[in-house]
Amino acid sequence: MKETDHNDPSTTIAAIKPTALKRQSHVRKLLGMLGPGVVTGAADDDPSGIATYSIAGAQLGTGMLWTAFVTWPMMGCVQFMCARIGMVTGEGLASALRKKFPKPLLILASLALLSANTVNIGADLAGMADAAQMLTTIQSRFYVIFFGIGIAVATVLFPYKQIASILKWLALVLFAYVVTTFLIGPDWPAIIRVTFVPSWPKGHEAWATLVAILGTTISPYLFFWQASQEVEEEKAMGRNLLKSREQATEGEIRTRKLDVGVGTFFSNLVMYFIILTTALTLHQHGITRIETSRQAAEALRPLAGNFAYILYTVGIVGVGFLAVPTLAGSAAYALAETFHWKQGLDKKFTQARAFYSVMILSTVMGIGIDFAGINPVKALFWTAVINGLLAPFLLVGILLVASDPAIMRGQPSSRLSTIVVAITTLCMFGAAVGLFIF
Repeated sequence: MKETDHNDPSTTIAAIKPTALKRQSHVRKLLGMLGPGVVTGAADDDPSGIATYSIAGAQLGTGMLWTAFVTWPMMGCVQFMCARIGMVTGEGLASALRKKFPKPLLILASLALLSANTVNIGADLAGMADAAQMLTTIQSRFYVIFFGIGIAVATVLFPYKQIASILKWLALVLFAYVVTTFLIGPDWPAIIRVTFVPSWPKGHEAWATLVAILGTTISPYLFFWQASQEVEEEKAMGRNLLKSREQATEGEIRTRKLDVGVGTFFSNLVMYFIILTTALTLHQHGITRIETSRQAAEALRPLAGNFAYILYTVGIVGVGFLAVPTLAGSAAYALAETFHWKQGLDKKFTQARAFYSVMILSTVMGIGIDFAGINPVKALFWTAVINGLLAPFLLVGILLVASDPAIMRGQPSSRLSTIVVAITTLCMFGAAVGLFIF
């Protein structure tokens, strides 16, 4: 019998190879489980979110760092509740709400969502264009048109699976903000102390910032997008009939829970580092007023270095490509489900004209807003504040739907999720009241 030569490289490679393949298999399996939750989480850190978190860091320093960790379980439970609604009903959020509320109320909510999202699209395109101009010196208005039309055309032409794959990989651009913070070299012991010791907002400005953070983190358009993407995922698996999409296995629910948990944690981690970066640079050097994206990035340049400036700027452009179709799509889904239009990114334009027309119209109107002379950062910030005021009312509806055994096909949300989302709703109502009182 031939003995094994332990010095033979081929023997060593043969021994290592099964382990390496097994490890690669686990990584591929994990990546395969990540989908709508990661995309939704990354879309939450759109140029609107980046602007809001930058304003929070510049104005209040590290005073709002605690919100990144407090809002993670809130956002996670809300998004998973929306995901569960889509998975077990086989329909989007507006279709589920239609079973509980009168149609006129849904029409009003859908139009309000379309209006808010259109303003947000305009502000996001402006932020992207401004950032692109800083990198290339080409006039920003050219980029507004180029980005807007390009995103609209790609959304119509590409099938859902391609769009989902592109959006998932675009989420990686958000790591730019994590890297930027480490380039600055913060005093971590001091940062950790302020992170886990919440400070009560003082004054109207602080309350407005808190409402804006809640509004951009727990945002209405993400509710509709999450639920509709669950339906798209099931259609991509061949479940084209409503009956075949109803209910979900325990394995499917666990997979989505992991997906949403990872996506929302990643989203809030990026939020944390954006606030921290601007707090350690802009706020500490007395730059507490940010009027434009250019001002925020260029103020960062001499304080944190050229590479940090480039990362910050590229991040705005990259995440905009992810956020704009999400904003346009969520409003289109809401209106299509309210008016019983054919809808879905899996369909061609001729099969869902009204659905795609809403997406195109919203994007074109967003382009038009950028030629109206509106300050993009102010528009982004106040859109987040408006979302913070509107979201709690929508959360009440989501809670009622998710707790209804009939609508949820015998798979209502768990008691823990219901409690966390109810607390989130009360917190958002409280923050909104605090804004007007203080």
